[in-house]
Amino acid sequence: MRAFLILEDGTVFTGTSIGSTREVVSEIVFNTSMTGYLEVLTDPSYAGQAVVMTYPLIGNYGITPDMESGRPWPDGYIVRELSRMPSNFRCEGTIQDFLVKYDIPGIAGIDTRALTKILREKGTMNGMITTDEHFDREKVLPRLREYRTGNVVDRTTCRESYVLRAQGGAARRRVALLDLGAKNNIGQSLARRGCEVTVYPAHTTAEEILAQKPDGIMLSNGPGDPKECGEIIAEIKKLYDSDTPIFAICLGHQLMALATGADTHKMKYGHRGGNHPVRDLATGRVYISSQNHGYVVDTDKLDPAIAKPAFINVNDGTNEGLSYVGKNIFTVQFHPEACPGPQDSAYLFDRFIENMEGKNA
Repeated sequence: MRAFLILEDGTVFTGTSIGSTREVVSEIVFNTSMTGYLEVLTDPSYAGQAVVMTYPLIGNYGITPDMESGRPWPDGYIVRELSRMPSNFRCEGTIQDFLVKYDIPGIAGIDTRALTKILREKGTMNGMITTDEHFDREKVLPRLREYRTGNVVDRTTCRESYVLRAQGGAARRRVALLDLGAKNNIGQSLARRGCEVTVYPAHTTAEEILAQKPDGIMLSNGPGDPKECGEIIAEIKKLYDSDTPIFAICLGHQLMALATGADTHKMKYGHRGGNHPVRDLATGRVYISSQNHGYVVDTDKLDPAIAKPAFINVNDGTNEGLSYVGKNIFTVQFHPEACPGPQDSAYLFDRFIENMEGKNA
């Protein structure tokens, strides 16, 4: 069955329908990862977006147990070529069946290189995936321009709190993880290091979290515009004032910055992929990082008495992390729980544990 991708600038791509045949309007973004497509599909930070994979062949190892949440989150999936016969000893099915199961529409067979060049030159834009051969472009375009992702954190957060037990024996430390759309491996990275992790829904109050006297607080990644999270930002400010050690990733990094008076802005096309170099400003060392964000902290409006840049992106100089002055708090824009380097920045979890133990005071 033929399918069409219509961009809000009027560009139309024609390909083959994959997955669900329902129509969807979403924000179109691209990811440059060569592998890890299942982690991309199950990353809650993609809620409200349709993902273009720039690597030309997707699905060659099928569906494996490497899911970052219990379900996929993108509104749509766009690829050049979809492997119909995956081969891997861990394979449990095909991407085609996976997309059908979760009612995610997609399109294959289009020139994803040309599409990515459009998004890089003109910036991220909205689009529609449809199998309607008789679509009226002039009626579709106003719908595309009106689309907003909205407050997608509420869609991705857990509905009630739960506990991840420490692996390998008695708990070394107790961590409160605020789930803003958390990837599974964030909590698991702490549990593997001997922490008992209590995961809380995004709208949990600071008072409820602090009443449990955690040794540290983790703010997770998540989807959407950080400025849509006004109530959550107010609670994070209380967590900041508590003097509890805090480590924040991606959206959590942005929300902590907003809670302390800094600002964020939308990037032209964002950073999404497993090959983004970041420099640690304290050591000068460069790490290859996994990233997925369309917003960034504006360091021009950062109060140096509150926080200072700790990491920058080597490619474009944008902020990749902050260290808070006089506080046991550090935050990063990238994903240290992912494995692009393969584990270049996983040491940040060890730093967080050392902070909880008072070794870096």
